[in-house]
Amino acid sequence: QVLSEFGLGATEITQTAARIRASRSEFRRLRRRENELAVLYSSARELAQVRDVDTLLQRLVNRAHDIMGTDVTYLSEFDVVTRDLNVRKTAGAVSPELQHLQVPAGAGLVSAIAESRAAQWVQNYSDYTQSRHDEVVDAAIVAEGLVAILGVPMLSDGQILGVLFAADRRERRFTADQIALLSALADHASVVLQTARALDRAEESAAETGRALDELREHVSARDKSNIVHQDLIHAVLRGGGYAQVARTLSSALERGTVVVDSELRPLVKSSGEQITTVPLSLPRAVSEAIDQSRRSGRCTFVADDSETVIQLVSAITAGESFLGAILLNRSDAPIGPVELRTVERAAQVTAILVLQHTAAAAADRRARDELVADLLSTAPERRRDLERRTRNLGISLGELDTVLVVSVAPELRTAALRAIGQSLPVGALASQHAGLIAVVSRSGNPAAAATVVHRQITGSVGPHAVVIAPATAERPEDLPARFTSALRTARLLSALGKTDGAVTTASYLPYTVLFGENPESLHQFIDDVIGPVLAYDRDKDTDLTATLRALVRNEGSPTKAARALNYHPNTVVQRLERIRTLLGHSWREDENFFRVSMATRLDELRQVGAEEAGGETVDKDGGA
Repeated sequence: QVLSEFGLGATEITQTAARIRASRSEFRRLRRRENELAVLYSSARELAQVRDVDTLLQRLVNRAHDIMGTDVTYLSEFDVVTRDLNVRKTAGAVSPELQHLQVPAGAGLVSAIAESRAAQWVQNYSDYTQSRHDEVVDAAIVAEGLVAILGVPMLSDGQILGVLFAADRRERRFTADQIALLSALADHASVVLQTARALDRAEESAAETGRALDELREHVSARDKSNIVHQDLIHAVLRGGGYAQVARTLSSALERGTVVVDSELRPLVKSSGEQITTVPLSLPRAVSEAIDQSRRSGRCTFVADDSETVIQLVSAITAGESFLGAILLNRSDAPIGPVELRTVERAAQVTAILVLQHTAAAAADRRARDELVADLLSTAPERRRDLERRTRNLGISLGELDTVLVVSVAPELRTAALRAIGQSLPVGALASQHAGLIAVVSRSGNPAAAATVVHRQITGSVGPHAVVIAPATAERPEDLPARFTSALRTARLLSALGKTDGAVTTASYLPYTVLFGENPESLHQFIDDVIGPVLAYDRDKDTDLTATLRALVRNEGSPTKAARALNYHPNTVVQRLERIRTLLGHSWREDENFFRVSMATRLDELRQVGAEEAGGETVDKDGGA
């Protein structure tokens, strides 16, 4: 009508009206597009400003809800572990079933969208493919009253992050512009989720880095502490601190009592400062097993927890295949970690160096002393030429040495006997293995008393299995070789007689050593040749003519005194002497023959004593007869 007033024809009016309607439609589209762009701009600005993920997602869902004009809008997030899609944010939803919906993989429209990575919609959800239906999903859709549903995927590099939905409670067809708009908002949601996951990864990485840094700080601190302990241990070697410094350092660093023992489990030092003894420790079986395991592995070993011993940790001290001892650490509340274990192992290595160092020094000193003893007891002028200086270097005054003792002991006990002597050896004395025996050179003034002391020391270590022989005092150093030779002959004589224990003087056996010192074994033949028939008669007849013979020898050849000594009637003694005369010959009591009989009788008694003696510590001054 308005157009007709301008004089337009019917055809022109129809065309103009069509143009006007088209312009109005385009205006509305542009206005809507303007609103959509404004929403997208606001959303993008919030992405740059807001850091709270839940707030951003909720605003995105609210804007989608407003701009799409649907009854319900919600966002489901994809779980990469379970592959389920869980509703995270909603707008317009009233039922808890939808607000907390968890869609299992392969079920519902949401799974189809996730699998296809493309937008999908249904005009009526009840007409949707039955194979995709799920009871839980259907129950949530019915509870909310949804009919038409549009879903667009949220993607990042082709990977599904979730699905953004717009739904109505009535049938509806969704246009391409609506799908594109919801897809744009879904892209924003993808950025939010991707950023959130990146932040989570960054925070987790930062936390892990922090933990690693803390561990590194602890390791560096423990390493520094270990290095300080190691330096202290090295100083024990370089400054001569010895085993005591090793024990004190470990005890202080690990806050527990420490004991260092040698290869025979004798304590070398205790961190407590407690007095130590030379007696080997009696360790529980669990501790011994731990030491054996540490010896095999070369590592610290814990003692079994069920054991009742106070020892918690041991470390064997080894050098190659040689077992040199062990470090024993008591239980305490202080923790034991890898660094502490390494510290103990280092201490064991340092202690091994100390042991080898002391062993080498002791071996060198022992060689020097062995050579000095050998030269002191030698008559060769070339070996005695520099004795004054060599003894002075060892803190010994050559002119004061007046005693040489000889110890006869079984070879397998010789080392232990020498160690027992060395532990109580007075200042200025020497002890060494020499000529298959042990020689002790010292200043005593009383060799017999010195022999008693040495015998007591050896007996306390190896038992009553050593004979200590004291010759006469040496008036000057040049007399020592002769005194040793005299003691050596006595030792050989006593060995032939079977004497294995006691402290004796050479003077007690002087007549016998003069006769048999060079060939002690010949005394047995001498005894048999002189009084053998009497000994044989006693064995065969079970008599005791030998006792009568011994009594006669002790009593100056007087039958009366012999009878009194034996508490026999004189006639009895006379009858026995007649039997002896029959066995030894009519001239056996003549001067020369009786001397031989007396000698053989005394030697036989000594031989019998040597075979039957139980041992003793007193000096035998009458030859034991």
